Amino acid sequence: MIAAILRELNEPLELAEVEPLGPELGQVLVRMLTSGICGSQLAEIRGEKGNADHLPHLLGHEGCGIVEAVGAGVRKVREGDKVVIHWRKGSGIESAFPRYRYQGRTITSGKAVTFSEQVLVSENRVTPVPPEFPADLAALFGCGFSTAMAALEREAEIKAGERVMVIGAGGIGINVLAAAGLKAVGDLCCCDVFENKRALVEGFGSRFVCRTIDKTDHGAFDVVIDTVANGTAFSTGMKALAPSGRMIVIGQAPSFLGFDNSPAFFAGEGQSIKATQGGGFVPDVDIPRWVRLWERGHLLADKVITHEFPFAAINAALDVVRQGEGGRVLLTFGK
Repeated sequence: MIAAILRELNEPLELAEVEPLGPELGQVLVRMLTSGICGSQLAEIRGEKGNADHLPHLLGHEGCGIVEAVGAGVRKVREGDKVVIHWRKGSGIESAFPRYRYQGRTITSGKAVTFSEQVLVSENRVTPVPPEFPADLAALFGCGFSTAMAALEREAEIKAGERVMVIGAGGIGINVLAAAGLKAVGDLCCCDVFENKRALVEGFGSRFVCRTIDKTDHGAFDVVIDTVANGTAFSTGMKALAPSGRMIVIGQAPSFLGFDNSPAFFAGEGQSIKATQGGGFVPDVDIPRWVRLWERGHLLADKVITHEFPFAAINAALDVVRQGEGGRVLLTFGK
């Protein structure tokens, strides 16, 4: 099988032949159908995820595929099941790190990877979905949509009619806009530095603000979701936050974020800032709920996925994400 291998930091991924050594105890062998690309993979390529000493290795953490084989002890899925691959832990066995044969040596991978034609995944990183469930939407359940929806529900505890601002209209930000559309928000606004995102953002019924918020929006939003987490984005979010508002930081900043005007934060009425890990997404609970939303026609992926690339063009797909040109970018695998 062909996998995309990170051999050197800050270099294109290498498409190379890899042999999965398994499935072993608690592991599932999955033939990939689709995989999303997350900003976390760009951080790994830059060596910002503590991975610099673990090269070469496989990447990707959201996807959908078909189970081809299961290892000893696996009870959650069986051969032929369509599954979501997610980086958050669900039920089932926490397996050892999967092993692959690559260029005559054995390498290990994370317990959920998706940038390969076949992948070995820990049982607790897969959740089955109905056979007819669309593979592109299932891939988003692995991280993009699941993080967005869970951040609104579990972390922000959003209430009907509240005003929501999203910082960043990239792969996660677009998913937050889609999730907010299911929550009956009172006002939805998205701030991004790229003017070419306007039509995409407005397609979700959101106002679009380029670069900075208007003075009339200062202190206006009950919930701010920061998917970027650089200094400018963080400052914008804090200025937009209502006196008792909640700011949820999804984007992972490479360095400490500071306050432009810290007295204003302490002068509020219980403002809060919370870093989140996947929104607290619980795969076994949340994925079945969202499948039911799809069955009732309330959930689609067509506006969220802005680019699709064949797996062989993965480096071109990564460039689209780097350049901020789209929403969620998807890889598709041949049958």
